[in-house]
Amino acid sequence: MPMVDIDWLKDHVEVPEGLTYEQLAKDLVKVGLEEEEIHTSQVTGPIVVGYVVDATPEPQKNGKIINWCHVDVGDEYNETDENGNKVPRGIICGAPNMAAGEKVVVTLPGAVLPGDFKIEPRKTYGHISNGMCASERELGLGDNHDGIILLRKYGFTPEEYEKLQPGDDAMHLLHLDQPLLEINITPDRGYAFSYRGVAREYHHSTGAVYTDPATALGKKAPVTQGLPEGAKSDIEVIVDDKNPIHGVVGCDRYYARAVRGFDPASHTPNWMRRRLIRAGMRSISLAVDVTNYVMLDLGQPMHAYDLDKIEGPIVVRRANEGEKLTTLDGKDHDLSVEDLLITDSPNGERGSRVLGIAGVMGGLYGEVTAETKNILLESAHFDQVSIARSARRHKIPSEASRRFERGVDDQLQPAAAQMAAELLVKYGNGEPSEHPTDYNTVCNRRPILFKASEVARVAGLDTDVNTISDILTDIGCTVAGGGNGEFSVTPPSWRPDLNEPCDLVEEVARLVGYDEIPVTVPPAPVEGKVGLTAEQLRKRQVADELAEYGSLPVVNALTDQGHPWKTLDKVNAFTKDMKNYDRINTAGILIDVWEKENGRGPQVSLLKDLVNPCQRLVQKVRYAGLEREFSRIVNTEGFDAEGWAYTCDKAVKAYRVSMLTRSVVAGILMYRQGVYDAFRDIAGERIGNLQRETVQAVLEMYEAPTADVLETRKNRSELGRKIIDNNRFIGNAPILVLY
Repeated sequence: MPMVDIDWLKDHVEVPEGLTYEQLAKDLVKVGLEEEEIHTSQVTGPIVVGYVVDATPEPQKNGKIINWCHVDVGDEYNETDENGNKVPRGIICGAPNMAAGEKVVVTLPGAVLPGDFKIEPRKTYGHISNGMCASERELGLGDNHDGIILLRKYGFTPEEYEKLQPGDDAMHLLHLDQPLLEINITPDRGYAFSYRGVAREYHHSTGAVYTDPATALGKKAPVTQGLPEGAKSDIEVIVDDKNPIHGVVGCDRYYARAVRGFDPASHTPNWMRRRLIRAGMRSISLAVDVTNYVMLDLGQPMHAYDLDKIEGPIVVRRANEGEKLTTLDGKDHDLSVEDLLITDSPNGERGSRVLGIAGVMGGLYGEVTAETKNILLESAHFDQVSIARSARRHKIPSEASRRFERGVDDQLQPAAAQMAAELLVKYGNGEPSEHPTDYNTVCNRRPILFKASEVARVAGLDTDVNTISDILTDIGCTVAGGGNGEFSVTPPSWRPDLNEPCDLVEEVARLVGYDEIPVTVPPAPVEGKVGLTAEQLRKRQVADELAEYGSLPVVNALTDQGHPWKTLDKVNAFTKDMKNYDRINTAGILIDVWEKENGRGPQVSLLKDLVNPCQRLVQKVRYAGLEREFSRIVNTEGFDAEGWAYTCDKAVKAYRVSMLTRSVVAGILMYRQGVYDAFRDIAGERIGNLQRETVQAVLEMYEAPTADVLETRKNRSELGRKIIDNNRFIGNAPILVLY
């Protein structure tokens, strides 16, 4: 889900001084952008700027060369010699790019890095290393571990670099001390996957002044119609879709603009690098970073090609049977005839060479490299269904595909290309073309005939006509009429989800406030015999009796017609589908990796599937993009996904307790009698704490109310079979011996 940085948000909307992330979350949830999590830094200082006074290479017996360095970290942090003078710290560094005269990032004793890695003075390679020069990966800023961070190459201007002094707070310099808001976006609101969209929603919530960045950029973009005689556009573009899905052509707009004379040695500015990293993307190169930045800022996915490698015309077409492609991640893909491709035409053979899967991922050929001097920017609009299917078929969900499959603004392409071109000019000394190519077959949105009375009829809101008109105008609609309470409303280009009057009612209700909708229970008609049947009454009495023992959720689940064990048969069929199985399995691996990288602890990740298997399955399903299909399965039994997971986990725990062995009971007793506290003291704090957390997780697997266990024993045979049948994801947790 998208990350929101207040510093970046300020570019598009007025934000009050001192706005906290907690308050921002409250403001956004009012308009339907839910808070997922407020992420705080896992890094603690002191982390400072250091100046490498000297770096002496020392070859080792194993062939490795390490550097014995003296690093000036400012008087506050420098060491004191025997005469009481401040001297640079001695630090061992094995990075190949370490050199005297560089300004680096130094983590000092007392600092803690991701993964609970504590920095302490330690003897290594014959020296006392009193700190560590850090790489991006060690600080959690990215994946780069080829060498330490050299601030000279980190995108600072010469003036900014000169001002950096030993001892300066690197935590603040690199924004390691700033939190970050992660929000949850519903699939129909793809525009909110951008700062342009989030800023607009913040405006709707608070009334803060909002400026759409696309407006000014669009005005500056070169005209593509009525070119002077003899003027040629940057490259010819042909859309030749002979296999449209549901009759919808895969590409209705393809905007291409060249930037020539680009300096491939130019660096991404520090402010852009910082924003990309905080958004969860690693910095690669200026050209690639610019396209990613524009995507995050405006919501328009882009791609950059090496123009010198491309031979026109560019042809957007479906794949032919048997075609293959190696994508940028180095993986080979067998293409489907449904895949929409970007191709070029070497040797005059139109559309013969595949450059990438449209809207998903580019191929190795034509990518921007360290030698690229002329760039072709692609800013296009693709069919949502085509992109979604290709991303799932090839298991390569990308940031671009996530946006395309949710709906991208079909009028944004020139503005996005203009923004990218301006950044490449400013930081890469490029020269943008004034004759871009704009293949455009986008159809105008049809107006929606809307009656203001629908708001009261559908939502129960007593909202006057002027307020309704103002709200619809504010969200970007063109509103005409209204004199008799009837409007002709044309939705904005960034809202493909607005197509019917009910959609407009929802928007009015959302911005007026769901809390303003009156809650009235309609009277039920009374006909014939009323009240509970004998069978219903008997179930109610049993449930009431058992509820006193805290067992109602599970007992209802086991005795009523909507119990999860019926649903599990369907879940099992759902997960036996190899496509679903692979996607959920991959999602689970990615979740585990993320948790480990973010310091959640490997022992917790390994046990989560066992502790709360049903909740974990729902998490994986959501991460795999299968939530809608899964919800459809459990909804048939009267559950939502979260309710099913909770009830299912309760029943699983009750079943486990019913199967307890003497060894497990003995282990539990040992734990409760403090045996593991003694173990922790003997083994050391870190190992002991890991052991303790593991045991606590195991114990959690076997916690259940007595009444639940007794009820479960009556159905143990049936429940056991169903658990085992679903063991890939639900699974019967192993009976672990705890001593």
